[in-house]
Parts: sequence; C-alpha cells; structure tokens
Amino acid sequence: VSNQRFEVIEFDDGSGSVLRIQPLRTPRDEAIYECHASNSAGEITASTRLTVLREDQLPPGFPTIDMGPQLKVVERSRTATMLCAASGNPDPEITWFKDFLPVNTSNNNGRIKQLRSESFGGTPIRGALQIEMSEETDQGKYECVATNSDGTRYSTPANLYVRELREVRRVPPRFSIPPADSEIMPGGNVNITCVAVGSPMPYVKWMLGAEDLTPEDDMPIGRNVLELTDVRQSNNYTCVAMSTLGVIEAVAQITVKALPKAPGIPVVTERTATSITLTWDSGNPEPVSYYIIQHRQKGSEDPYKEIDGIATTRYSVGGLSPYSHYDFRVAAVNSIGQGPSSEVVEARTAEQAPSSPPRQVIGRMLSATTAMIHWDEPEEPNGQVVGYRVYYTSDNTLPVNQWDKQMVRSANFITIQDLTPNKTYYIRVLAFTSVGDGPLSQDLQIIAKTGVPSQPLDFKGEAKSETSILLSWMAPSTQGGPDSQITGYELVYRRIDDTEERKVSFEPTTSYLLKNLKPFSTYTFQLAAKSKNGIGAYTNEVSIDTPQTLFATNFRVKAAMKNSVLLSWEIRDKNPAQPFTILYGKGQSVEVDGKQTQKLITGLDPDTQYSFLLTNRANSAGGLQHRVTAVTAPDILKTKPVIVGKTNADGMVTVQLPTVQTAAKVRGYYVVVVPLKKQRGGKFLNPWNEPDQMNLDELLKEINRTSVSRALRIRRQASQSDPRAYVTAHFKTLPLEFTLGDGRNYGDFRNRPLLGGQEYVFFVLALLDLSENTMYSTSPYSDPVTSSDVDPQPIIDEEEGLLWVVGPVLAVIFIVCIVIAILLFKSKPDRKRAEAEGRKGSFPCSKAMSSHHPTDPVELRRINFQTPGMASHPPVPISELADHIERLKANDNLKFSQEYESVDPGQQFTWENSNLEVNKPKNRYANVIAYDHSRVILSSIEGVPGSDYNNANYIDGYRRQNAYIATQGPLPETFGDFWRMVWEQHTAN
Repeated sequence: VSNQRFEVIEFDDGSGSVLRIQPLRTPRDEAIYECHASNSAGEITASTRLTVLREDQLPPGFPTIDMGPQLKVVERSRTATMLCAASGNPDPEITWFKDFLPVNTSNNNGRIKQLRSESFGGTPIRGALQIEMSEETDQGKYECVATNSDGTRYSTPANLYVRELREVRRVPPRFSIPPADSEIMPGGNVNITCVAVGSPMPYVKWMLGAEDLTPEDDMPIGRNVLELTDVRQSNNYTCVAMSTLGVIEAVAQITVKALPKAPGIPVVTERTATSITLTWDSGNPEPVSYYIIQHRQKGSEDPYKEIDGIATTRYSVGGLSPYSHYDFRVAAVNSIGQGPSSEVVEARTAEQAPSSPPRQVIGRMLSATTAMIHWDEPEEPNGQVVGYRVYYTSDNTLPVNQWDKQMVRSANFITIQDLTPNKTYYIRVLAFTSVGDGPLSQDLQIIAKTGVPSQPLDFKGEAKSETSILLSWMAPSTQGGPDSQITGYELVYRRIDDTEERKVSFEPTTSYLLKNLKPFSTYTFQLAAKSKNGIGAYTNEVSIDTPQTLFATNFRVKAAMKNSVLLSWEIRDKNPAQPFTILYGKGQSVEVDGKQTQKLITGLDPDTQYSFLLTNRANSAGGLQHRVTAVTAPDILKTKPVIVGKTNADGMVTVQLPTVQTAAKVRGYYVVVVPLKKQRGGKFLNPWNEPDQMNLDELLKEINRTSVSRALRIRRQASQSDPRAYVTAHFKTLPLEFTLGDGRNYGDFRNRPLLGGQEYVFFVLALLDLSENTMYSTSPYSDPVTSSDVDPQPIIDEEEGLLWVVGPVLAVIFIVCIVIAILLFKSKPDRKRAEAEGRKGSFPCSKAMSSHHPTDPVELRRINFQTPGMASHPPVPISELADHIERLKANDNLKFSQEYESVDPGQQFTWENSNLEVNKPKNRYANVIAYDHSRVILSSIEGVPGSDYNNANYIDGYRRQNAYIATQGPLPETFGDFWRMVWEQHTAN
C-alpha cells in the first residue's frame, strides 16, 4: 500500500491483517475492498463495500460515542478499565481495537473481558474493556468502535501505560482536615468534617465520650461528616481515625452560645484615696469573653460609667475622688452579648490631703496691731479637715517655713495680734486632714493700719479685643467707719517683655476696660483700693494675654451647589506670610494661598450638612479659627439636556431640557453655555467632569446683578469673544425645549448665536429658595455640540489670501500620491518573490501585512499538528462563548466530560529517560513521567549516570516558548536536582 493514509497491520501470529484508512476522504475512499489469502493449497478472497458519509449526511440512528476511552496509567498486575459509552438506533455493538488490531476477549482465560452493564457518573457503560492482572504487553493505544445497522464510528484513541509495580508505601494515619471547634446558638445545627489520610487509608468514626456515634459496620474511609441538629448543650466530640498502622484522635468542641449569668456580688479588698479594688466570683460555668465594671457616685442620677475588657475577676478602679462614696456592680460579656449586672456594692475611697487651698481668704485690721483673717473650706478637702495653719510675715522673701504661724482646729477665722503698725503683712492659709497638709493659699496682703482698705477680691480679667482687656473684681469690705470708705483704685500693669510699670487711677467701680494695648502680648496686673487714710494692699499679680490680630473676617458661604460649596472671606493683611487651611467633612482639608479670598470645595454629597473650619497656621496650637456650616443643594436636575438635531448655519440648535421633580421652592432656572477650550491638534477639552467643579463666581455675579444694569450686561455679553461660560437664558418655569443661539432675550440675558467651529457643552442651573445662603442645583453637562463652521460675514480679501495657501498644498499632495503609486507598482515583483521565499517583508501598505502569521507556539502547534481532538473542538468565537459553555454544562456537564476525555496529543511521545533504571527512583509517582522531547535537561555531573535527569518538563506560554516549567515536588533523593534546576534555569528572572 503506497498511500500514506492506508496502512496494513499484521496479526502477531500471522493469522491475518487489518487495513487501516485514516483519515477517510469522501467520495475518494468509497469503493469495494477485497482481502486475498493464499497458501500452497490454494487461494481465497473476501470483499466488502465501504461507504463514507459526511456529518451532515448521517442518518438519525448513526452511532455516537458519548464517552470515549481516556489516557490511563496502571501498575503491573493491577486492573485497568477503559471506559466507552455509545448511543444510536438501534443500540450499537461495541468492540475494541488495540494498536489498530481487534482485541480478542475469548482466548485469555477471562483476563480481558468486555463489561456489559456498568455505569460511570450516571452514564450507562455497555462496552467498557476490563483488563485484570495487567501486563506490559497490554500497553498500547486503544480505540472503542460502535457499530449498528446505520454504520460504524471510531472513538478517539487513548493510550494505556503499564508501569512496573512499585513497593506500596505504608503511612500511619494522620488528619489532613482535623475537626474544627464551633459556636452555635441554642437549637442550632452544625456539621463537623473530619478527614484522615494514610496508607492504607484509615476508617473514620465519631464518638461522644465513650459512646460510638458511627456504627461499626458503616464506618466510612477517609472522611466522616457528623451532622448535629437542635443542639442545646455544649459537648466535646471526638474523631477517631484507625488503620492497621495505628489509631489517632482529634476533639472538636461544640459550644452552645447563651448570655452569661450575673457575676457574684463584688467584694472590696483594697482602697486608696483614688481607687477601689474589687474581686468577684464569675458565676458562669462557661467561659466569658470579659467583664464590665459599672460605677458612679452614690446618690447620683448620672448613668453608670463603664470599664470594659476586664479579663480577670479582680480589678482596681482608678480615677476616683478621695473620701467619696461610690456604687459598683459587675456584668459578664460573651460572644452573644452582655449579661445582667450583679448586685450593687457601696464603697468609700480613703482620705487624702486636701488638693486645693482654703477659699476666699480675706482680712481686715481691727486695730493698728490686730488683724482678723477669715477663709472658707477648700473646694477639694479630700477628707475630714482636721484644722488650718495660718502663716504670716512682713518679709515675703523668707521661705514659708520661717514665717510665723498659728493653728486653728475648729474654726475658719483667726485673730493675729502684735503686728507692727504701718507694715505690710503677707498671709497664707492651708488646710490639713489626718493624712497630710493641703496646698497654701495665695498671698493675702494687709497693711497694719486702720482705715486702709484691704485687698480687692476675685481680681481677674479677659481680653475683649486685640488691644483691650476688661478687668473685674469685688470691692473689699469696709467696716472701719466713714474714713475707711473706698475713694478709688490704683492699677499697676506692665507688658511682660518690658520693665517699665504703668499706673492708672480711677473712681470706685468693680470693672475697668484698659485700652491701647499691644496685640498678641502678655500683661501683668495688680490692683489696690484707696481711702482717705491711704492706699491699701495690692492684689497678687494676674497675667492676661491679648489675642493675635485676626487674619480673616466675614468667613461665610457664598453659594452652595449639590456637589460643591463656594466659601469666601476678607483678609486684613494684603501680604500674609502663612497660607490658610480649610477643614471639612471627615478629616478632609485643603490648603489655600494666603492672598485668596474664596475657595470652591468640590466632591461633596447632595443635600448634606457640612461644617467648614478656616484656620491659619500662625502658631503651634493651630492658629485662629473661623467656622461656618452649610447644606449642599438637593439633586433636583438628575438628567442632562439632550440635543435635538444639528446646529444650523445661523449657530442655533434645539435642545430638550431636563424635567424637574421636586417640591422645593425654585426661584428660577438658568441655561448656562460653556465654550470648550481648543487644544493642540484641533481637539476640544472640557476640564471639568461636572458643573459643580467650575468656579462659578463670575457666573453668580452675572445672575445676582440687578436688572438696572440689564442693558450694560447685554452689551458686554455681545462684545465677549473669549471662551468663558455665560448665562444665555433665564426662566421662571423650565420649558420642555429651547433653541440655543436664536439671538433673543430671555429674562435679562441675551441668547447669543453659537460661534462657528467652536465646540460647546451646556447645563441647567436652578436657583433654590431653601436656606439663608445662596443655593444652586445643576444638571449634568450635555453632550458636546459644534456649531457649523460658516463665517456669517465672509471677507473677499481673506478668501483670495487663502487661495495662495491652498494651491501649493494641493500640489504637494498630488506629487506625494504619484510617488506612492510608483512605489506600490515596483513593490509587486518583490512581494511575490518574498512570498515564494517564505519571507514576511513588504511595503507597509501591501496585502502581505494583512495576512496572519501566528507567533504563539500553542497556535503554531494547533495549525501544524492537528489532532482528532483539535479537529472536533475548533476555536469558539467570543460572541458564542456563553452559549457554548451552556451547551457543555447541559445534562450534568456531560459534554464537558467528553471534551476533557477527548484531549489526546495525537503523537507518540517517548519517555525513555524516565524509564531508565537509574532514574525510576527519582519519579514520585509511576504515572507522572517526563516526556523526552520537552524535559528539562540538567548539566551532567561527571561519573554520575542520569545526573542530567529531573522529573520536569517545559510548558509554552503565550507567544513564548518554554515559558514555564512543570515539575513534581522534590523527593529526598532529588532535592539537590531540584535546586540545580532552579539555578540553571534562572527561574528568578
């Protein structure tokens, strides 16, 4: 047989042969074929007719291979089953071929047999071939053939490989998926999965304590799922895996969730002046997540303060007030929530020395040598005040412990005698408890002279502006007769940076406004009262700061849109050194140049309240601040204007305006036209995504300008030639349609024609009457519209000048076209010769460039090495991919399975290197080998046979050959080979 498609295969015993025709051609191969047999005794012939049908000619009952055999690798002496399922009408008979020869199932003592009633994945298998005690002679290419009265169909061939029987590994059982703990609600359901592996595979069962939950005669192998329903009680469930090599266990804790119970009554174990230490019993058999301590002062109506996250049953509550009564209670928390609180326990903190001095220390002279001093209890006594100590001296440069002192136990006043007349005395008082002394009061100054006023009381002040401070006080008591009546006050003050003191005297009063001070400065003040008998003692020094000069004033919301707010302010310093910062939203901020007086804040949400904080950064404390609040406009114009038709020669275009659906009060609607800026290359660009991102300041001025200047505005609009946004119409009620550029006046605005060749977008702006601030809502931009490029007033001189430009340009274009035509004509012979020589080079515009030259190695293999699987499964167009997948998924993914099983390389790749005795131990599995043609070849080690072998193959990538390496996980004996491959192949790159 000379034809490559025809092949005669002889039987091994010489008893016959098979004529194989592949692939079939119609009608070329349709003929009568004769088989001739002869020997010395004579000759005999037999003939048959072969009819070849195309797919579209097949009768309805023609056999179909629903499931063909697939590649299989078995170890010698194991059973191999080659599956085959076929359908047709009538049901076809199935026969098998091995290496193109029919398989004889009658003369092998039943070792090879054809199964008649098996099933696989729900598909009936009536012709599976089963080979028991497989031998190396069983290795080969198998085909399933289905035949009925309508015809015969061959399956895609599948290889069966028989490997040497390797020693079975024996591995003790281990859990690959141990059971997991779970928490469930009372009455809930849960499934616990337990998976164990080993060799041999272990049996798996569940136990609850000593009770078996899995029947002994129904223990699954490898995997067991325990299904629990209506669980009311927490338990530990044990998964047991057992094989001949051992028994292992794993425990899953199933916890039923419930709110924790109330802990026991807290017990006070320690107390200090500022803390109480509590202990308590958990009161819960189940573990809790943490505890919460609640406390408040006894008798208070305020809510309890809480301390959470307490992990133990002992805790010290700090931050309490000394010598105070508190109520405490404890609650437990678990994953469900917080349980009820315990009963309340009352506790009092310990005493402490007073933390504040006596209040309202005042004094007056009873005589020239006797003074009475009076005070009130400290604001924070921190316990029971046992007494007071009064220190006094006429020399305040001495330390306090060298002053004279007297003690008072049960009163809040004292009389000091034997003072030196006309001297100034300094008096300080402290309170003490059984724990210790409190702080001393400030100096009280008193002059040992009758008729002289004592110190003014509660002397204080506050800045009223950058240059003024308001001082206030309480007048001292006057109990010395008419001569001791206050006739005025004397104020002594100085700037802290100066040494010069200044004095001011004024009539009796209880406040005084001091002006003409320096901004951003600190001043000290002392005040004394005067009478006819002289001036009294000065108060202690009081320090007061004047504020910094305001950096900005009149911070306000100029306009609010749906996605932006325009803020404005006034600045005093025309050359400020520091920029401003505006804080808003959730921690958002924007920096503004110090010379600007307004800022548009964008990216806001519609109908949302925002607070804006304007601050400078003049000092470390963050500078001065101004705050305003604004609400963005609601989104009442959700759709964009739609262009109806094209612009005409007069620069007019009709647009359909958006519909408005709102109950809000709208003062008016404005149609705004935005000319787009022309870029290099002639394209137009809109720098904003939405109208709210525009700085609409000039536009707002245009809208808010009074109607008195209507004529002036119309003249200015007519004279504008720069591409700036402008208002073209104003409506009280928005019409359905509007013609842009008709030249008429709408409201106080002229609807001027659109300029020829200019591109525009436009939008509708609604003025709302919803707040004290100006509020606008904008529609989205319309699609761009270009006015007809026609000059309404053509000029003859310009046209004549244009001819001098257009003429030469047309001449140059004509010459270039002639040159290109010559090149195209001359390139034809070259192009034909290039195609004959298999080259791709050509003139860029030639047809050769349009031909497809694939470079992807996978695509090249599909073209050059077509297999039956590739032919029966051609590429799927993207547009049909979804439908194709649905067809494959039908009938429980049947066609997916068939397509997978039809994968066959169609070539007999060898793996001789994998089968070498020196390399067999390097293969982890018998059926995972490295093909010789694509295996990764290592550098050989001298004197070590097989050192160039590692179980690894190259894989092609997209338009890249040998892009990847597929390899087995390294064995202990191949660990070095694995890393040699990593370094030699430069896998890091």
